[in-house]
Amino acid sequence: MNHKELLFGTAGAPYSSAKGTTIEGIRRVKELGLGCMEIEFVRGVKMGANSAREVQKIATSENIALSVHAPYYINLNSPEPEKIDASIKRIYDSALIGSTCGAHSIVFHPAYYQKDKPEDVFSNVLQKLQELTAKMAEEGIDAILRPETTGKPTQFGSLDETLNMCSQLEKVLPCIDFAHLHARSNGKENSYEEFAAVFEKVENGLGREALENMHVHISGIEYGPKGEKNHLRLQESDLKYVELLQAFKDFRVKGLVISESPDNEGDALLLKKTYREL
Repeated sequence: MNHKELLFGTAGAPYSSAKGTTIEGIRRVKELGLGCMEIEFVRGVKMGANSAREVQKIATSENIALSVHAPYYINLNSPEPEKIDASIKRIYDSALIGSTCGAHSIVFHPAYYQKDKPEDVFSNVLQKLQELTAKMAEEGIDAILRPETTGKPTQFGSLDETLNMCSQLEKVLPCIDFAHLHARSNGKENSYEEFAAVFEKVENGLGREALENMHVHISGIEYGPKGEKNHLRLQESDLKYVELLQAFKDFRVKGLVISESPDNEGDALLLKKTYREL
């Protein structure tokens, strides 16, 4: 799924939607002049196949691109096998229902290190995702899995780990959360040079086509030595989003940019307008 342009949209239904439903959200995204929306299954996949087909119809008629965020409670490195099985099922269900909605990308937080060595966690997660992508391919579930770069040093998912994993798997690409990169490094990853270096790494590790099919989260963020605390509005935060958007432009990045700010639609519109004016 190569995109023709960079689309801006909201994590979940925009706040001004009449109802918080996915369909009302899509209609409101369209009215606002935005181009995409991430469906939030973060508390569980509670949508059935019939509803998903309705969503797909509306999204197609409104020309809104969709993605999905899988449930938060996923840990592919749990010491308890039943928790790993439940985690895989959550990603699988998100992919099954998400792809029925017409979403091409399924975002998830892969794992926690717990007490394990990062390289052991890496091979555990890699193995589980290999099995899952094979199952999806077998069943004809057409979606890209997107492990997200995480906001705390205790969570598996540094940029390098994420890109390395994606380079070894079919139909797995990164979700790069720039707020998380900034928080995980306790305030670094916040200049044009650093943003450009991220895109260079993506291109070197995964090829130019990965830059033409990006899925990105942006918001302001409060952080400390332990990483992410909470999301903030862009203009109440120190994230240099104008420099970030300039890097998007210079690297000709295409795909979906999802605003995860507390004002999801206000910041999505701010990002779109700023990008257009650069």
